[in-house]
Amino acid sequence: MKKVAVLVSGGGTNLQALIDYQQEKGKECPYEIVVVISDHKDAFALERAAKAGIPSAITSPYKVMGKEVAQAASRDEKRTAVSNAMLEVCREHAADIIVEAGCLTVLAGQILSEYANRIINLHPALLPKFGGVGMWGHHVHEAVLAAGEKESGCTVHLVNEVCDGGEILLQKKVPVMPGDTPETLYARIAPCEHEALLEGLLLLCERG
Repeated sequence: MKKVAVLVSGGGTNLQALIDYQQEKGKECPYEIVVVISDHKDAFALERAAKAGIPSAITSPYKVMGKEVAQAASRDEKRTAVSNAMLEVCREHAADIIVEAGCLTVLAGQILSEYANRIINLHPALLPKFGGVGMWGHHVHEAVLAAGEKESGCTVHLVNEVCDGGEILLQKKVPVMPGDTPETLYARIAPCEHEALLEGLLLLCERG
């Protein structure tokens, strides 16, 4: 059984999908979520973790750097500090795999080498299109609609030093409908995200 650390920033619906599968399968589940790590202190995902009895940790810039230092720090400095704090938590819980489930921190530094080929991320578009820094949430869906795409979806990929640039493990596709807004497109993609992230994690568990 693989020990999994899940990185989050917000509501945690994708985390919940992984928790539900683990609880449903019990001892037959090939993974165990050993810790949930949030880069935002108010993420509802932390409440989901608590309800499921899963330990959690907060690694927001203010928490790991201190308020004054964080306020003066660059984006890259914050990214590295948060990534290093996340790595420490993963080590403490002996995590084998890291799953980014809606985590907005673009990982940097040693965590990428120490967990090479063992970190997966869910992206709400069909990579390699509409990826990279700044492409998250509604920004992605707005870009898809502005480009006149006929389909969108989500991608699960390995994480490396290039934002959204790692090996693609799987994709789920949905049509873009006439009159779609970022909200309606997201609503069509969201159920696919839950399936894709679970499938991606199961794939990584199989790789050993």
